[in-house]
Amino acid sequence: MIKNCTIKAPFFEIGPKSYLFGDDVIDLAKAADAASAKYGVDIIFTTPVVEIARVKAATKHIHVFAPHMDALRPGRGLADILPESLVAAGAEGVMLNHTEKPLTLAVLRATIQRADEVGLATIVCADSLAEAGMIARLKPNIIVAELSELIGTGISIGPEYVEAATKAVKDVDPEILVLTAAGISNGQDVYNTIKAGADATGSSSGVAKAADRAAMVDEMIAAVRKAWNERK
Repeated sequence: MIKNCTIKAPFFEIGPKSYLFGDDVIDLAKAADAASAKYGVDIIFTTPVVEIARVKAATKHIHVFAPHMDALRPGRGLADILPESLVAAGAEGVMLNHTEKPLTLAVLRATIQRADEVGLATIVCADSLAEAGMIARLKPNIIVAELSELIGTGISIGPEYVEAATKAVKDVDPEILVLTAAGISNGQDVYNTIKAGADATGSSSGVAKAADRAAMVDEMIAAVRKAWNERK
């Protein structure tokens, strides 16, 4: 366990992005909460900012993360996301540098530092091996190593990338957890990724667009547990 973070491998990240809103987000969070308890797998639920407080109130087991924040301090900053406000709403951590919300290296460094100051865990996205290694030097808690061109396609990464991405991060800092994802659309994709050596994986559209979201969450978290147990 490192700064601000109680999450341990194996774990899973669910991010409904803007596929869902309102009560659909809460229902998905409850399904994730049930699966986390059932299988003993930590789940990061990266909820829309406006639903942080409701998701936190409706769940007991998942780790509630915000999808972004800014590095500002209390004061001026209309429409920016203040780190302290995320903590007050009940967030445990924040996702940064997603391909849909990219940051420059300088801004990313400052934002990770602000997260550290207020006690938020950080999960930071990298869309190449070189970027993953570079971001590892900023000492986030978790790095999401995913190829941006595969996000939302249903085409998942292979074992060679899982191994290479994990090595790129762990060679810099072995304490950083590595989540490898992109294109995760069912339990078999999850199983293959964890079995290949990943600390974690995750899904957005694969869960949010499923015909039965709760059933898909259960399928994917069951696959995390099965693959991890077989690795041990």
